[in-house]
Amino acid sequence: MPEPTPAPTPDAARPVPVIIDCDTGVDDALALLFAVRHPGLDLRAVTCVAGNTDVDGVVRNTLTVLERAGAGDVPVARGAERPLIEPARAAHHVHGADGMGDLGLPAPTRAPDAADAVTVLRREILASPRPVTLIPTAPLTNIALLLRTHPEVTRNIERIVFMGGAVTTGNATAVAEFNVWHDPEAAAILLTAGVPITMYGLDVFTRVVVPAPGVHRLRESADPAARLAGALLSHRPATPGEAPDAEEAGGLGDAGAVCAVADPAGLTTRLLPVEVTLAPGPSRGQTVVDLRPRPGEAEIHGGTRRRTLVDVALDVDVRRYVDLYLRTVDRSG
Repeated sequence: MPEPTPAPTPDAARPVPVIIDCDTGVDDALALLFAVRHPGLDLRAVTCVAGNTDVDGVVRNTLTVLERAGAGDVPVARGAERPLIEPARAAHHVHGADGMGDLGLPAPTRAPDAADAVTVLRREILASPRPVTLIPTAPLTNIALLLRTHPEVTRNIERIVFMGGAVTTGNATAVAEFNVWHDPEAAAILLTAGVPITMYGLDVFTRVVVPAPGVHRLRESADPAARLAGALLSHRPATPGEAPDAEEAGGLGDAGAVCAVADPAGLTTRLLPVEVTLAPGPSRGQTVVDLRPRPGEAEIHGGTRRRTLVDVALDVDVRRYVDLYLRTVDRSG
């Protein structure tokens, strides 16, 4: 099996240029707060797509979070209102009616970029003096449209680290993760990008949880962005049988994918064949990850078909990423 392609390790002297494509979203907001504040990342733009909530809500939430984080004039662009084929299907039951945990956050004071998301993605990727790392934390509609409309951008993309897919259990269905399930055709197009790809799937996504003391630290911070992170991490229902303060623990979710760009050594990956199931039925949207050590009868008798090799995240150093997140976002002490 081929070895994973090493990802660059960022530092403050030479930060990695990144663009986040998101559907903000509680955990997308956590990802944005981290990306703005990590000295090894240069957030060049944020593009918005329908997913956790409608695209206009995503734009509003994104601008509000960036303002709270002190992000300055990072371009924010409105993207696709719905998947390539499917209707839009929001996740208000997880993220609240406004997509941000119904925290009552103020409306943003600035407007999004006049250009659409695909135009901004092309502009910012090609204008970057160093190859860009794309971090999609949402359904992949914008990225698919970009790759099909402007394939020349791949010459200045270092890597795509996407939050999506699952090796084992899904969350939208028994086998499909939400972002891929929401637009399976777009996810399949992503796999044709021809650049190194890391899949930060549910297998690691669900494991990176900030314990209650860390959430309390953020909620009590003197820094507004850290307090917002604490409120977002607290947005989850209490689980029966847990300790009284266990409900204060919160998953980093999408933010873990950005941590993996800032600190790739905290993620264990294997370069594996991955394909997306597009057929109707219970397996639609599944990311089929081939963990077999050798070809099976299907390949022996039917011939080997070409499948994309992806650096699939199989393990994560939870404490490392939790500490990294807390250290980066809270500037109060």
